[in-house]
Amino acid sequence: MQALIIIDAQNEFSKNGKRPVPNHLDAIEVIRQRVEQARSKDGLVAWIRHFNRPAESPAFVPGTWGAEFVPGFGPRPGTVKEKEFQKDVYGAFTGTDLGSWLKTAAADEVLIVGFYTHGCVSTTAREAIMADLKVFIDPNGTGACEINHEILGLQTADEVRRSALLQLANMGAVISPLPAI
Repeated sequence: MQALIIIDAQNEFSKNGKRPVPNHLDAIEVIRQRVEQARSKDGLVAWIRHFNRPAESPAFVPGTWGAEFVPGFGPRPGTVKEKEFQKDVYGAFTGTDLGSWLKTAAADEVLIVGFYTHGCVSTTAREAIMADLKVFIDPNGTGACEINHEILGLQTADEVRRSALLQLANMGAVISPLPAI
């Protein structure tokens, strides 16, 4: 059984957030389609929400607009097939009961979407691979930011996203975009 894992689909990544992602709206639309697809099959949906620790940056502070899910997102009330997991590290498996929830539900595959591709999506995918789950990633349902380093140089947001996805594919993750209509 495949479970959908949605990583940090929070306002902070929108154009008005503290961590804007250039392709945010496009990725959110793909995530919305993936949620509809999972719900139509009565599938499992894990909603991951990130909160920064008190000494970290002012982004993802509990109770703020930026830490909230994108409007219309979040677990459907009254169902055991959807659950929110809160984290304060990159990986959704670390410090949460996501792994045991998936195991109890007999999920052996995960489809991962969300933000940042190079951070939380990548770490969660690696954790899932190490947990012997088959990992699928919809590249169009992910987003990253540009990264600039004084020695290594600049990568655009799309280059960062693509690089992270290439690394995950090399580790065995299946890159699985929605079929073109």
